[in-house]
Amino acid sequence: MMVTAEINGRSRTWEVTGSESLLFSLREELGLWGSKGACEQGECGSCTILLDERPVCACLVMAADAHGSQVVTVEGLSEPGSLHPVQRALVEAGGVQCGFCTPGFVVAGAALFQENPAPDREEIREALSGNICRCTGYGAILRGLQTLAGEER
Repeated sequence: MMVTAEINGRSRTWEVTGSESLLFSLREELGLWGSKGACEQGECGSCTILLDERPVCACLVMAADAHGSQVVTVEGLSEPGSLHPVQRALVEAGGVQCGFCTPGFVVAGAALFQENPAPDREEIREALSGNICRCTGYGAILRGLQTLAGEER
């Protein structure tokens, strides 16, 4: 089956089998390796993307179901060579260590800030609740996003 979707602002068409995930297509067919496949069950958030402006786990979406949709991956959040404000906030706060979970946190954070430019601590925690990190302990991630939101720690 041929699938056409807007991926990071560009129309892309690719062939999929009936059962492959959107995560597989993004990584293996389209060369967008930012979204990571860790649990493949929608539990860790490392594959979070925006599908029609909503954060979803790409491992849970069949590639065929993305036909006609708008998809934004971590690569599409900012212009090449620049950082999205969420990325910059995480780097400045030391919220990036191994980097495996970072794309999911960045996309989830970007979705939050697009919807609410000044979230409070609890709103940030809720928006990131589907993302798991084994390195940072979450403190630096939360501090970075609180700083971006203008909320004092």
